[in-house]
Amino acid sequence: MDLLARVRRFIRQHDLLRPEARVVCALSGGSDSVALARILDALHRSGELRFVGLAHLNHQLRPTADRDEQVSREIAARLALPIVVAREDVAARAASERCSIEVAAHDARCALFAHARAHFGADAVALGHTRDDQAETFLLRLLRGAGPRGLAAMYPRRGHLVRPLLDCPRGELREFARPWGFVDDETNTDRGIPRNRVRHDLIPLLADRFNPTIVDVLAREADVAREIWSWLEAELAVRQLDGAADGALDVDGLAGAPLALRRLALWRAMSARAGERPIGAAHVDAALALLSAADGSAVDAPGIRVHRIGRRIVLRERDGDQRSNLWSYPLSIPGEIVADHLTLSAELAADAAAGLERSANLGSGAVAAVRADLLLGSDRRLLVRNRRPGDRFRPVGLAGRKKLQDVFVDRKIARTERDSVPIVVDDRDRIVWVAGHGIDAAFRVTDVSQGVVVLRLKYLERCS
Repeated sequence: MDLLARVRRFIRQHDLLRPEARVVCALSGGSDSVALARILDALHRSGELRFVGLAHLNHQLRPTADRDEQVSREIAARLALPIVVAREDVAARAASERCSIEVAAHDARCALFAHARAHFGADAVALGHTRDDQAETFLLRLLRGAGPRGLAAMYPRRGHLVRPLLDCPRGELREFARPWGFVDDETNTDRGIPRNRVRHDLIPLLADRFNPTIVDVLAREADVAREIWSWLEAELAVRQLDGAADGALDVDGLAGAPLALRRLALWRAMSARAGERPIGAAHVDAALALLSAADGSAVDAPGIRVHRIGRRIVLRERDGDQRSNLWSYPLSIPGEIVADHLTLSAELAADAAAGLERSANLGSGAVAAVRADLLLGSDRRLLVRNRRPGDRFRPVGLAGRKKLQDVFVDRKIARTERDSVPIVVDDRDRIVWVAGHGIDAAFRVTDVSQGVVVLRLKYLERCS
């Protein structure tokens, strides 16, 4: 199969570009990007896309950077297409932003691509990454210990960026580009750069000693890893295990999922909370252990603390509220707990009336009447505890759930008193009663046939 046919097949397979798509070529002046420009020109002439311009970044990192810019301008002139050129001192940017040269160059390229796409009114920016680049990326990430997400390496499409050459060997592209001329980046021979060691040392060794088609094998493995990762993400969405939104995950839901999904759910939730800090496999393993740990257990990860709180895994930033005065007591039905500042009891009632005040049906006083049919599990046990990060419930009369923190603010409960308010939760850590302030609407008694559990709170005088 010739090169153009291979690219056409890849574009169709991944639905990268359609005849009406306006495309910009990212042009470095190297053989891969020059070959990409030639291929896009051929596809434009055959009506398979609309090639509208080129974009070049002069990063000013090498003495030959101006030469690369000039070659790119010459390619644009040959194509009779406009070119957008950005000149940026990437080394100075890295110093000012306190990041690596690689990160600064990446950010500069992304800024250029966004500008070029807007300037040309383009639908996509095409990049010249090859099958060899894919194999190298796979190996580099394998050596770092990446999972399926990392081993998926480069995607055919990422937003507005497309890689039409990802199925093409570098050698064939180099020959295809030769008639137009190109430049070689002298830093590609610097073995101090990990990718160059993989390219010039490791892959030739693997090809010579183990498998002459190692590049194809590694690129296919990246394809498989990408498919696995896509399936995992889709399955996670179906099971609704991702707790990234409110920083809490359901222990029972996680425990019932395959291990790979547990890892993914925790990794995504932890990464969402950690911001720019990387969450690694060891951090996820530590969080996984909390599924079978005791209530109140916690582990630290970059920037966050992960807690086992009742039937939930709760995540919060480590520089936030670090309360150490957490408490909880098991409460049987019937039964009573006695703490240093309160007693709270639970008993079965014959019917909803049971001589109770009307406020008991709302739980707004010292007594609450709640549905027995939702509470009487095999062990007939509740838990009385104080507030936890991420606590939410649905007060009677509201259409949706509300943060407990917001309820305390609305009720004007002093900050110093909020940790003392007892919260009654069921065996799934669902809030049943915020003692003295309201029951969750799901547990409100609406029919005497549901049965009634009466909860009674009494505060004790503290010893001075």
